[in-house]
Amino acid sequence: MESPIYDLKGMCIMIWNRDAEVSNRKDLEALQLENLKTVVKRAYENVPFYRKKFDEIGLKPEHIVTLKDIEKIPFTTKLDLRDNYPYDLFAVPMKQIVRVHASSGTTGKPIVVGYTRKDLENWSECVARLIVAAGGSDEDIAQVVFGYGLFTGGFGLHYGLEKVGISVIPVSSGNSERQIMLLQDFGATIIVGTPSYVLHLSEVAEEMGVTKDKHKLRLGLFGGEGHTPEMRAEIEKRWGILATENYGLSEIVGPGVSGECVHQCGMHINEDHFYPEIINPDTGETLGYGERGELVLTTLTKEGIPMLRYRTKDITVLNPEPCKCGRTTVRMNKVLGRTDDMLIIRGVNVFPSQIESVLVGMEHIGPHYQIIVTKKGFMDAIEVLVELVDGSLLESFSELEKLENKIRHKMKTTLQIDAKIRLVEPKTIERSLGKAKRVIDLRNN
Repeated sequence: MESPIYDLKGMCIMIWNRDAEVSNRKDLEALQLENLKTVVKRAYENVPFYRKKFDEIGLKPEHIVTLKDIEKIPFTTKLDLRDNYPYDLFAVPMKQIVRVHASSGTTGKPIVVGYTRKDLENWSECVARLIVAAGGSDEDIAQVVFGYGLFTGGFGLHYGLEKVGISVIPVSSGNSERQIMLLQDFGATIIVGTPSYVLHLSEVAEEMGVTKDKHKLRLGLFGGEGHTPEMRAEIEKRWGILATENYGLSEIVGPGVSGECVHQCGMHINEDHFYPEIINPDTGETLGYGERGELVLTTLTKEGIPMLRYRTKDITVLNPEPCKCGRTTVRMNKVLGRTDDMLIIRGVNVFPSQIESVLVGMEHIGPHYQIIVTKKGFMDAIEVLVELVDGSLLESFSELEKLENKIRHKMKTTLQIDAKIRLVEPKTIERSLGKAKRVIDLRNN
């Protein structure tokens, strides 16, 4: 780990790899271009899918002369990965692949990705940077409550933590009472998992009488799903920790693409390994810094399965301004939502995260909710199930009605949608051990 630097307030800021994280923009772009040329050539020569796409439009690797030339390259989509299941997008023989992971797709066969030994080294390096940026050090003990297996989250964070020198407790997800016991007994200072599951663990801890003074947690490293600032505040309040967000997806590498520093003002992208773009999701047009659109990522160093201009479907904004932590890498905002989870309700575009921001923090209700979308005749209808903190409120019809109307009014004022609100007993909405399922769309049933 590099020696510390200090911000304007005298806060000690640790940098894992200063050459990469505090680099001159001109030098970084020169490295990006060199790596881009290499990965494009590798993909063209070794992956028939890319060679065919390039040949169809008369594009050759030598046509990539500047970074802007990346816009000449066709997009890659999740459907392309499914169509080439399992190994047809691999750029090296299987004997060079030392690890295979797969995404947790809800339908059909999973998305399969492979890693060479060098890929795993780069992956650990990228994650290590983000852990240190968030405030982790070799003095810490980390309890990983991500699921392990084909999902990239558990292993990705695990090896990054070990690279930093952090003691890792690979508990995986589930058996929540045991999680709390181990949290106390093993003295974890960092918890790693999805925000929804860690929020659930706070409820379990409360039931077990484990208050903030009975554990040593100080930092949360959260990924696998998005969460609103309101959800973050709830987690920080319940656990008494700094909650930071990291971002990644299996198709690109897993966790390690970007992550927040201690200032929580955007996720720093590892730009020497991943080239980010923002596009208009409808037209494919490249947008500039500060404009909201769909994130597109190109892997610059991936050997096993290079991804060229992969459409993530995640909606965000890129910020090129240097951060007060000293890092100069481009930051991405919290993901607002996905192009494929945006709900269009009577002509209004609504993301689940927007509904969450309305609900979290309101009096008498908990942070768990579920959105049910139906169609009545030709009209879309939305119902939001919200858990009460105290089930006794269900015994008072007038109080229940008053609270439902309050939530409904706030939803209509904030989001311009008229939603039916149904308050339910505490702990009746199913808890997920991984990514929370927030939306049930019944319109096509």
